Amino acid sequence: MLRKTNWLYLTIIGCFLITSCDSKAVYDEYKSLPSQWHKDSVASFNFKSPDTTNNYNLYVNLRNTNDYKFSNLYLIVELDYPNGKVVKDTLEYKMAAPDGELLGTGFSDVKENKLWYRGFDDSFKFNEDGDYTVKIQHAMRNNGDVNGVDNLEGITDVGFRVEQAQK
Repeated sequence: MLRKTNWLYLTIIGCFLITSCDSKAVYDEYKSLPSQWHKDSVASFNFKSPDTTNNYNLYVNLRNTNDYKFSNLYLIVELDYPNGKVVKDTLEYKMAAPDGELLGTGFSDVKENKLWYRGFDDSFKFNEDGDYTVKIQHAMRNNGDVNGVDNLEGITDVGFRVEQAQK
């Protein structure tokens, strides 16, 4: 029978192993949203370039609940380089299967989605050393409406992740 101190050591070692298994992540951060994501609210992520020689994959991460009522998601993602160059993209992601079931991983009503931003077709290199900023906001509209959805429900967290690409 294990003593309490042995259980404590096993728990600490288990936590260490779980957190150390994600060795590909160079940067990974989430921003929690209030109960609704306002169309003018921008999630901003600031990080230093890892290096200028290796290839990287960049991802937008999202957590959503069953309150998300759309089958897709439009995002405006802006990448600000250290020298002042700005690249702005409007991206569409599939969020639900044809039967309406939300995509993503998770066993509860919260689903986690890891969505490609850069690196899937061509490898991404941070060709400038310094501070980068990524800004993410939603650009959702109801069918037939000109104006965007003011308050998007069901998205609980927005994240950004940089991983070293597999060689």
